[in-house]
Amino acid sequence: MAYQNIIYEVKDGVARIVVNRPPYNVLDIPTMREMVEALKDVKARESELKVLLITAAGEKAFSTGVDVKDHMGDKMEEMLEVFHAIFRVMATLEIPTVAAVRGHVLGGGCEVMMFCDMVIASESAKIGQPEIKVGVYPPIAASYLPRIIPMKKAMELILTGDVISAREAEKVGLVNVVVPDEKFDEEVEKFLKRLTEKSGIVLRITKRAVLAGISGDFESGLQNVECLYKHALMKTEDANEGLKAFMEKRTPEWRNR
Repeated sequence: MAYQNIIYEVKDGVARIVVNRPPYNVLDIPTMREMVEALKDVKARESELKVLLITAAGEKAFSTGVDVKDHMGDKMEEMLEVFHAIFRVMATLEIPTVAAVRGHVLGGGCEVMMFCDMVIASESAKIGQPEIKVGVYPPIAASYLPRIIPMKKAMELILTGDVISAREAEKVGLVNVVVPDEKFDEEVEKFLKRLTEKSGIVLRITKRAVLAGISGDFESGLQNVECLYKHALMKTEDANEGLKAFMEKRTPEWRNR
């Protein structure tokens, strides 16, 4: 489909979704529908991909969140449906997902960021869930943030609506790495290369293993991970190629199968 509010491209194993509504990249309903369609396409072609990058145009904001007008009246239910569809599709993705953020990362923009597997932030990024200041709460953050950072910090961020720096977000585990503003694009590409130089199929199976390992108690999680190792990972050509290359002291030649 032709996109009006996002840029979507696939190249060299990387799918890129760029929210293209500068300066603040507000997520209105049409923009979110486009994101859902792009994510569905990513899902359909995962076997040829290694990573998904979600970022935004301009330097002022990754996104300041969902359009306030879409929270009002008869638009509210449609807004929730399409916004949450973004995360429902993302939750099915087996490839690693990376958010690259700078400027303001607020509200729904922060929720998109936190739902990605990894986050790169510029030094000047300001991150938060200020919804409570206008009398509402962020549903995705309420259900997901306490899973990825300590409960007390999640409660503080959601209940106060405070906005924190990229460095503080890094300290609490909400951001993986903080990079200088002037080197943002360069550092994003370096980070992506750390993933794209790996085998695509091994990346997907390993992500599945991490998620399987934290489901349920330790024993059931470990059994799930063992099962994937024996019946999925070791059935791939790339697992065997990687081990063989190590023994032969050479660089592996990935076939992504």
